[in-house]
Amino acid sequence: MSETSAENQEMASLNAAKKQLRTAMKHKLKGISHESIVSQSSTAHSTLKTLSAYVNAKRVSIFLSMPSGEIQTDGIVRDALAAGKEVFIPYLHKNPVPAPGLPARVMDMVRLRDLADYESLQPDKWGIPSLDPATVPQRQRVFGGPDAQHSDSTLLDLVLMPGVAFDAHPDNGAIRRLGHGKGFYDYFLYRHGLKAGSLGQRESPVLLLGLALSEQFLSPSEGAVPVGPLDQPLDGLVLGSGEVRGPLAPPANKTD
Repeated sequence: MSETSAENQEMASLNAAKKQLRTAMKHKLKGISHESIVSQSSTAHSTLKTLSAYVNAKRVSIFLSMPSGEIQTDGIVRDALAAGKEVFIPYLHKNPVPAPGLPARVMDMVRLRDLADYESLQPDKWGIPSLDPATVPQRQRVFGGPDAQHSDSTLLDLVLMPGVAFDAHPDNGAIRRLGHGKGFYDYFLYRHGLKAGSLGQRESPVLLLGLALSEQFLSPSEGAVPVGPLDQPLDGLVLGSGEVRGPLAPPANKTD
């Protein structure tokens, strides 16, 4: 078997394992009550506010939640805006430079102006509050500019990330994440790193912090999150139980 054939087979096996876990998690998450999601979201929010990674972040990206199956981030967005942080939210659009091997759709992070701006967002077909595309050119963006909003020099301090399932690497405690399979965050973080380098920073300064319901964290007995070379580990994970996992966990809270 050639090296290329072996790599293709390995990738096919990885994708099959990810698909199988996504299917299993979909059934598992359907069984979580709305009351539990609300309670876990409140607990995760309270814990997040105690972490220095969040407290010290000036520019933070926050995913806007689906109505079910994940931590609800409405309270976090409101808290971050009230604290004077620059809050950025995901915006999906066609790749402006399409090419073979590159995704047709990509993700940028676009800044909310204020609370009224956030409350004006309308839900998309998945129930996720979404920006009006017509307003994006006038907003500060990670991959925009040069413009009056200084988008060309914008980098994030913290990215709060969703996921389908998470676990901790048994050796170093790094958080492994299974996303929804579109690769939006992977490609965004790759581009963010390139931009940081172009601005003279040797390493991207951004910290990656997952938010998850307790049911989304896999124990060793439940198996492992399958990851490949393009899957970037997270610096930490806040669970709906209030527990913090990974390198960003406070010393007294670390269990890895």
